[in-house]
Order: sequence, then C-alpha cells, then structure tokens
Amino acid sequence: MRPDPSQKIDPKAIPAWRISSGLSSLFWWILPFIYGFIALGGGAPNWGIWVISGLVVLYTALQASIIQTIRWKRWRYQIDEHEIYLKFGIFIIRRILIPVNRIQHVDTRQGPILRSFGLSSVTITTAATTHEIPALSDEVADEVRNRISNLAREADQDV
Repeated sequence: MRPDPSQKIDPKAIPAWRISSGLSSLFWWILPFIYGFIALGGGAPNWGIWVISGLVVLYTALQASIIQTIRWKRWRYQIDEHEIYLKFGIFIIRRILIPVNRIQHVDTRQGPILRSFGLSSVTITTAATTHEIPALSDEVADEVRNRISNLAREADQDV
C-alpha cells in the first residue's frame, strides 16, 4: 500500500469548520419547534420534543467539537510531478489520485468564514469531477494552485 500523503491542511481549519457546522446545524433546530407545535395541537406525545431536542443538541455538540478535529487530523494531500494524492474522511477514508495530465482547471476560493481566518480552498477540476483541498493558508493556497497549474501545463506540453 502506498504511504500516506505528507502535507496537512492549516490548523485554523478546525475553528473555521466549527463555525460553519454550527451555522449549518441551525437548520436542525427547526425540528423541535415544528414538533412542539404539532404536540401542542394534540397530534404527538409531549416527550417527543425532549428526545428530538436532545438529539439535535448532541448532533450540534459533536459537529462543533470532536468531528471537526478528527476531520482535520485525517486530511492529507501530496503533490508530485505525475499526480495529486488526497486522503480524507472520518468514517470512510477516501484516497484519491488525480493524474496531473487530466487536470483542466485549478482555482482558489474563499467564503466569508474562511476569509476571516485567512484561509482558502484549492479546487482541481478534471473532465470527470472537481476535487478540493480545503482550508489552506492564503499563501500556501496560492503556491499550491500555481504549482499544480505549472505541472498541468508541463504535462500538456509533454503529450
């Protein structure tokens, strides 16, 4: 088996992901309110609101603490002259090899949460799909984007 990639993403990804997952978990907080209105009308048992609320609190707590740390620890990438190797996942570990000669487009992107932490993501587009190296510092993201772009250009010239 191939050794794991050597490069890690920026540690500032953890608080950025915690904020992002906390905001996205706000959607799930609607469920206890909907269930409460149904229970008030006599259409559901009252204890159900406590069960649903407890599950939503547990989900939010896990997303905002443990899961983002594990996600950061598992994210690795490596760029060499022939391929880009990505390894990530929490329960299901994915290992992706992207041949440099298949790359069509490389870009950096940054939302408001990543921007506030000085982070950017690098997206790598092939004919089949788009891959992402998330949460790199802005300087590292620019270097990675430029390196991948140069490698892809050289691979195109070799063909």
